[in-house]
Amino acid sequence: MATMNSAKTVTPRAADRIRRIAVVGAGTIGTSWAGYFSGSGYDVVVVEPQAAARERVPDAVAQCHRAMAAARLRDPAAATGAVTVIEAIAALDGAAIDFVQENVREELAVKQVTLRALDALLPPDVLIASSTSGLGASDLQDGCVHPQRVLVGHPMNPPHLLPLVEIVGGRATSPDAVQAAAGIYAAMGKRPVVLNREVIGHLATRLTVALWREAACLVRDGVASVADVDAAVTHGLGLRLAVAGPHLSYHLGGGDNGLAGFFAWAREPLQGWCDDLGTLTLDADLEAKLAAGIAAAVGDHGVAELAQWRDTALAGVLAQLRETPAPIDR
Repeated sequence: MATMNSAKTVTPRAADRIRRIAVVGAGTIGTSWAGYFSGSGYDVVVVEPQAAARERVPDAVAQCHRAMAAARLRDPAAATGAVTVIEAIAALDGAAIDFVQENVREELAVKQVTLRALDALLPPDVLIASSTSGLGASDLQDGCVHPQRVLVGHPMNPPHLLPLVEIVGGRATSPDAVQAAAGIYAAMGKRPVVLNREVIGHLATRLTVALWREAACLVRDGVASVADVDAAVTHGLGLRLAVAGPHLSYHLGGGDNGLAGFFAWAREPLQGWCDDLGTLTLDADLEAKLAAGIAAAVGDHGVAELAQWRDTALAGVLAQLRETPAPIDR
């Protein structure tokens, strides 16, 4: 379906005009966003067609607020935004929505139907951001009457704690929309990063998959167990990456000459390590081996329990980082 870009000159609503946010889809990411937005003082309208999911929203949002307070991302005594839960997008008609965060199932056809419905209903100056972890903005905005306001706003899970949001425009997304989205997320306390062009998986997902691919290869090849591979990350690499990204880490490894100094001595071994990284083909045997490995590592602890532990631990890390301002923009 061809796009119809009929409102290119519409100026998107800026951060100081955002009061009420529509969160479309109340799964794991949607409820986390709803918790973050409402905990940050914005009124939220959650759209979710499944009754069971709608019923879980209040408890999920309250849990997000507790985690945010523990991480010192919000004052427990501060007022929260109102959270309203509705069944259908059509009910947003006349609801005075200022910004949209879409979180429906990660299937292009499902997202396109959802985004087209939102686009047809809302004023053209309301930005529509998709939480998609890998789909392209150009594909998502296809068929929208106002594609210039449709973009990717991909968070890291869980959005109520992790500050990163990746902003990716599509072929028809206006530069003003990208700039406005960056301003909106920054005003909410997020750390937006803007991609210069579309790429499958954006930034964070590609980096995550790159690490996971080698982790899976190491298990596949019998180098280490699932538990020990994960421990190498959580007890070493992950701790460092929480404060210094891959380029800064190697910059600090180069002595007084920084990254240039690092390359001077590490060029040859670094190339060798890169060349030796595994090539992964997912098959039933490898998937079963990895699933069995993580099952053995977590034992009787369920996913919900582990997710709550993760959030509690993340809150502690974030609280400490907030007390230690970085000398550079991280």
